[in-house]
Amino acid sequence: MGVHQLDLAREYGFFKEDIDRAVARVLASGRFILGVEVSSLEVEVASYCEAAFGVGVASGTDALHLALKALDIGPGQEVILPSFTFIATAEAVAYCGATPVFVDIDPRTFNMDPNKVEESISPRTRAILPVHLFGLPAPMEELREVAKAKELALVEDAAQAFGAAIKDEKVGSMGDLACFSFFPTKNLNAYGDGGMILTSREDLAQRLISLRNHGSKGRYLHQEIGFNSRLDEIQAAILRIKLSKIDWLNQQRRAVAQAYSRALAGVVEVPTEPPGYHHVYHQYTIRTPHRDALLLHLKEKGIGCQVYYPVPVHLQEPFKDTPRGTMEETEKAAQEVLSLPIHPFLTPGEVEEVIQAVLSFF
Repeated sequence: MGVHQLDLAREYGFFKEDIDRAVARVLASGRFILGVEVSSLEVEVASYCEAAFGVGVASGTDALHLALKALDIGPGQEVILPSFTFIATAEAVAYCGATPVFVDIDPRTFNMDPNKVEESISPRTRAILPVHLFGLPAPMEELREVAKAKELALVEDAAQAFGAAIKDEKVGSMGDLACFSFFPTKNLNAYGDGGMILTSREDLAQRLISLRNHGSKGRYLHQEIGFNSRLDEIQAAILRIKLSKIDWLNQQRRAVAQAYSRALAGVVEVPTEPPGYHHVYHQYTIRTPHRDALLLHLKEKGIGCQVYYPVPVHLQEPFKDTPRGTMEETEKAAQEVLSLPIHPFLTPGEVEEVIQAVLSFF
């Protein structure tokens, strides 16, 4: 039968009536850029994540770039980040002319190791950029202590973790700025590109509002060179529909993850969820030294699965000469991780099919 890793058509069927009405509402309004849908979504996302301000932008990559730009990070300065992530995290640093400094990960969580962060700080360091990878928050309590002690900015790459939390604190409210992607594969997803930056600092919010719209603070009045990076009204309207169901959507992911973990814990290393952490399973990522053979086996059985990220960013051509410490855990994880199908609309039968396919390999 086969199981898709992601099924956006099935998702659309679930939301179809509400989404169709929302899109029709925008079309009838005649307002497609920076209208009421975007401003409403900004308020709603900020409220959900317990931040004061939201600024919608064109993509998650732009969110990262503009967040660093709003902090005036530039040439001669450094930003500390993990290498086990999508390249956009490092690209945002490079766009600013700054230098990414890669640090190794905790092998159980796949998130950056706070001890490695502290070792990598230099007089040129301006910010720490943790990634909440696969839906699990990075160790923000420890990272905040380091950032505060060293007077560094802390910027969350929360692209994969909408709705995740540590204790009662939501991802998106833990740093000076937080960056979300609404790419179609994400937990809170548009049907195209989109992103948002959250902050509780009004000065940063006002700077971001200017930066996303050609450096303008008024019509045809430009204080600086800015960017064309605006979340459009149709995507915002779609996102508002899904935001109203985000806790349910994430709970469905968690239920699938729990079923996988109960069945597979004896044969592979399953994802961890440290005490007090709320994982939202953007990906359900196992690890095994037999990864490549298991991947081939699952594909032969029609199971959609994916390797994130087979080549860490520090080994990619544009960044191979950038500063870094020992990346042993990052490089080992890249050889052993495999993400199984996970989305809110998997049926119990499909979950069992995935489980049996994995077990049959072992």
